[in-house]
Amino acid sequence: MSVPPGARPEPRPHPGYLRRIAEKVEAETGLRVQIVGGKLVMSPTPRGKHAGVVKRVRRRLESAALPEGLDVYEVSSIGLPEDPDDYVTPDLIVLPQEWEEDENWLADPEDAALAVEVLSPSEKSREIRDKADWYAVARVPVLLVVDPRKGTWTLHTRPDNGAYRDVLPGKFGESVRLPGPLDIEIATDDLPGYGAQPHGV
Repeated sequence: MSVPPGARPEPRPHPGYLRRIAEKVEAETGLRVQIVGGKLVMSPTPRGKHAGVVKRVRRRLESAALPEGLDVYEVSSIGLPEDPDDYVTPDLIVLPQEWEEDENWLADPEDAALAVEVLSPSEKSREIRDKADWYAVARVPVLLVVDPRKGTWTLHTRPDNGAYRDVLPGKFGESVRLPGPLDIEIATDDLPGYGAQPHGV
């Protein structure tokens, strides 16, 4: 890229700089930090109901007949292949079992069969759209976004040109049918919503 005479080039952080900042913020605050589209995105420690949704979805996936060689993982990050400073950490991700022996901390998004994001009460609509676009750019084939604030879910499939071509909305109580090769149905009837009373109370 040419720079006109007298013009200053746009400053860019050195490779790895944002990641070092993110790691420092995580270590000093306990916040969960991701880098989405070159921006630091910080989230508070998830509340109990958030953990409950993640646990239930994980159990559904683990009890289903996942294709051979795939398994479900938490606290595993994936990065953009062309930008080592851009990464996200989904609540759940389905990856090849070889990931368990990998020395790297960033998994290849091309290996991800499914990413699951459970929204926190503080997430904004723009942040949600930006993150869905990030997954599409990374070409993660299936993204399931679960929203305990509204008792809804959204299934994103067929990433193309930085966006998901198919977006299917649903609500708690309606099963999510994941496309092949996963070909799994996830029940959502017992997922807890934020602000809702636990069953039996």
